[in-house]
Amino acid sequence: MLLGCDFSSSPTRRKPIVIAAGTERAGRVVLQRLERIESLAALGAWLAQPQAWVGGFDFPFGLPRELVQHLGWPLQWAACMDHYAALSRPVIRDTFAAFCDARPAGGKFAHRATDRPAGSSPSMKWVNPPVAYMLHAGVPLLRAAGVHLPGLHDGDPQRVALEAYPGLLARQVLGARSYKSDERTRQTPDRLIARKDLITALENGGTREGFRLKLTHAQRDTLAGDASGDSLDAVLCLMQAAWAQQQGAPRYGLPPDMDPLEGWILTA
Repeated sequence: MLLGCDFSSSPTRRKPIVIAAGTERAGRVVLQRLERIESLAALGAWLAQPQAWVGGFDFPFGLPRELVQHLGWPLQWAACMDHYAALSRPVIRDTFAAFCDARPAGGKFAHRATDRPAGSSPSMKWVNPPVAYMLHAGVPLLRAAGVHLPGLHDGDPQRVALEAYPGLLARQVLGARSYKSDERTRQTPDRLIARKDLITALENGGTREGFRLKLTHAQRDTLAGDASGDSLDAVLCLMQAAWAQQQGAPRYGLPPDMDPLEGWILTA
C-alpha cells in the first residue's frame, strides 16, 4: 500500500489530518480512499497498525544542521529529536525567534540542504506555515509507531515513512499559480480552476515522475471541491510515495550523500 499524508500539528474535526491510500502498478497510481483523522493520538494509533506501506508525509523530518550546531543541541538525529520533543512550543518559538533576531535581514532563517531545491519553507519556521511545530508533533508519532525512516532511523521495514512536499509536485504543473487557501474569502474560482488543471495533469502523467493518477468521478469531485487543498495535497504526497517505492530499498530515492541529521524531501 502507498500513503500520502497531509499533516496538521493541531488537527480538529474542521481541519483534520488527511491520508490518501492507494496502490501503484505499471506507472498507474490508483487512489483507493481518503481518510480524515481528527487527533494526533488517532494518527499514532493508525500508524502503529500492522500493515505494509510506503508513505510520504508532509512535514519536515529534521532541523537545519547550522541551527542545531549554533544551539549546541545533539548532532545525532535521534538524540536531537529527543531533545526537541521535550521542549514546549513556546520555548521553541522563543529559541528560534532569538536565533533569527540575531541574524541580518535576508538571512534570518537557517535552511536545510533540501529546502532550496525543493522550494520548501525552512523547517525552523514557526508561522505561515508552522512547520517547526509540525516536526515537533509528527516525528515523535512516527518514532513511537516504530516505522522505518530511511537514512535517519531504523524501524519496521514494512512501514516506510519519507518526507514529502506537495508544493514541489504542484509547481511542476502550475508554476506560481495558487490552488488552495484555508481562508474562505480567498477560495476563488481561479484556485478551483488551478486544482482542476492540476488533477488533470496528474491523471495524464504530466509530471517528470511520469505516474498517472487513476480516480473515480466522485474522487475527482472531492479533490477539486476541497478548497483548502488538503485532500489534493495528500494525493500529491501519495504520488511522491509511488516514486519512492519505485526507487526501492534501502534509500527509496533519497540521495546517498543526504545529511543524516537534516533529512531530505522526496524528488527534490
